[in-house]
Amino acid sequence: MQVTEQISEKDALTMNALTLAYVGDAVHTLYVREKLSLGFDKKIDELHRMCSAEVKAAAQARLAEKLFDSMTEQEQSVYLRGRNSSTHHRAKNQSSADYRKATGFEAVLGYLYLTGQGERLYYVLEQRQ
Repeated sequence: MQVTEQISEKDALTMNALTLAYVGDAVHTLYVREKLSLGFDKKIDELHRMCSAEVKAAAQARLAEKLFDSMTEQEQSVYLRGRNSSTHHRAKNQSSADYRKATGFEAVLGYLYLTGQGERLYYVLEQRQ
């Protein structure tokens, strides 16, 4: 995935973590939809169920836990800012702990995407298995 308008790491680090997570959510969803669409000959409703299973908070929380120790210092900082952000959104059918970890994970994806770190973003996304 390639960003159309890249920002500096300094600018990304000062962005609201929830804004980074907002972008990261879209990046993650698009990545999973692309992989599933190209990898499976399924009806749309089945692809949607498969995608939802991968992008739900619990799955993202597990992935964040798996990757945290291999994140760079800046990625960990972004993750923690996202995880610790105060949201007024309540997790639907997810634990609040998983929802917060998922928000941190999505913030990292948004950070990597917006700063044009495509290779690193792809590496992180490929760890979904």
